[in-house]
Amino acid sequence: MFRALDARVRTIVTASKPGYHTVEMPVATRLASAGAAGFAGNVLLGGVVGMAVDAASGATLEHYPNPVMLTMMPLRRGEKPRVLKQEPPIPPPPAPEAAPPQS
Repeated sequence: MFRALDARVRTIVTASKPGYHTVEMPVATRLASAGAAGFAGNVLLGGVVGMAVDAASGATLEHYPNPVMLTMMPLRRGEKPRVLKQEPPIPPPPAPEAAPPQS
């Protein structure tokens, strides 16, 4: 089952299937790169009202990791199911800015 998540709330995603251990992973929010640009645009054009609406609605945030990828482990014969906690991957470093062309 899939469900849309509220970008303002930290969530735990759970996956379960008969014959497998249940897996959980936290999904956090972080400032989206596009959200920051939109927020800056509100400073110039939308003013305080636009900034307040974006901040309250979570428009400046994104989920991480996105997409969530979980590894499910099958039960061995006679093993009781457990809840396995997986950590999100370490986010990649930001891309370096392109150098201006040289003449």
